[in-house]
Amino acid sequence: MALFVLDQELRFPPPHLAEPDGLLAMGGDLSPERLLLAYRMGIFPWYDSEPILWWSPDPRFVLFPAEIKVSKSMRPLFNRQHFHFTTNQAFSQVIASCRQADRPGQDGTWITGEVEKAYTRLHQLGHAVSAEVWRNGQLAGGLYGIRMGKVFFGESMFSLESNASKYAFISYVRQLQEEGVELIDCQVHTSYLEGLGARMIPGAGFRALLEKLVR
Repeated sequence: MALFVLDQELRFPPPHLAEPDGLLAMGGDLSPERLLLAYRMGIFPWYDSEPILWWSPDPRFVLFPAEIKVSKSMRPLFNRQHFHFTTNQAFSQVIASCRQADRPGQDGTWITGEVEKAYTRLHQLGHAVSAEVWRNGQLAGGLYGIRMGKVFFGESMFSLESNASKYAFISYVRQLQEEGVELIDCQVHTSYLEGLGARMIPGAGFRALLEKLVR
């Protein structure tokens, strides 16, 4: 199947036409309008150099907030409030830290300067959000993503202390559940998030949920 090439027109091909690995299209830009359209359709950018590559994996790796798993080893940290949890207090620090995070098995990062600038703009517009945990007044871990309606699209997380990103993720999932969020998009499988309760669902089912839950 030929890969779709985007131009300046604000559109994407139907996600179900993606390649078996999830690759759907290339090109376009990272304007707020294009990014928000992509997320509404279940598409996200993921690339380490030009051109921009757009993906829509099937099946899709998601977490339903009610299914979050808190391991026995994490419970004592919450019981004694080992970290201080906040949201949207340090977005720029969080995305910069995600960009700099050392990820075993990966050569470099997909969070380029262009990506960092684009998502910071989305944050300024009220669409991209961050969750942070602090220890002794210092940022210890966190995550960022896109919030649209009753869906949170997770993008990346980092940890400067053991269990910090996991603490931030669990805390934020609990907050999102209280706020009525029904679906968290984890995009592609990781054993880390599987251990926290994420699972695969069919792509068609994922897109049907977006139709229902994204405003």
